[in-house]
Amino acid sequence: MRRRALLLTSAVVAALAVAVPSVPDAIAQGQPGAHLAGLQWTFVRIKYTAHFRPGSNYRYDYWGEPWAIDAPAAEQNLSRRLKAVTAIEVGDPQVLTLEDPTLWQYPWIYFVEPGNLRFQDAEVAIVREFLLRGGTATFDDFHGPYEWDNLVRELQRVFPDRRIVDLPLSHPIYTCFYKIDAYPQIPGLGSFLSGRMWEKGGFVPHLRAVLDDRDRPMVIINWNTDMGDGWEWSNAEEYPGYIRNTREAYRMGINEIVYALTH
Repeated sequence: MRRRALLLTSAVVAALAVAVPSVPDAIAQGQPGAHLAGLQWTFVRIKYTAHFRPGSNYRYDYWGEPWAIDAPAAEQNLSRRLKAVTAIEVGDPQVLTLEDPTLWQYPWIYFVEPGNLRFQDAEVAIVREFLLRGGTATFDDFHGPYEWDNLVRELQRVFPDRRIVDLPLSHPIYTCFYKIDAYPQIPGLGSFLSGRMWEKGGFVPHLRAVLDDRDRPMVIINWNTDMGDGWEWSNAEEYPGYIRNTREAYRMGINEIVYALTH
């Protein structure tokens, strides 16, 4: 859900955050996250070409292109949070196309609303090489069978011989930083305000992946959940009931990042 995000306020920070020492103090005290010192991460949002569905152009005209949903608040907030709770060196968020030559400087890229994604022919080989070189692509905020089928078609163009698999709760992605007991369904703010967790018929959330030859999840798929809204709206004091969802979105997002950087 794309609206103007609010500035970070001390009251919301107090509600969301744990007391976190400075990075040098954390390292000295053996705090969680100190072992990640030396790693680097930047939120890289991919600007992609949208596949416009019949009857849906009004939404795009009103909210903007799908690749830009939740920007820039989602990446700004997640970057601040990761920097606060770990010793990872966090860069300023970037927006890149897949053909940007600087893409190869970053290990992690993000696609929002990939139910609208349409890779250009030249981009298919780029995505394949990026992932096989050790990069990670995260797909987030898409719902229901229609949008799922679209992403499946696009990923099959990249890897026609690789399956999409579910990551069970026994997978280390759930324990690599925070201990997460269940994969969270984060409602978009609009769904939350309507009293429901789901949208577009996407009732059950799934964490899925495409694995490389070493069983590393090189594609991470957040389906039937909206991590981006959780990050974007974590600063909004007028939605106090949404804070629980932002907490879970941060925890799962940080685990996915930490796992990608350490495997």
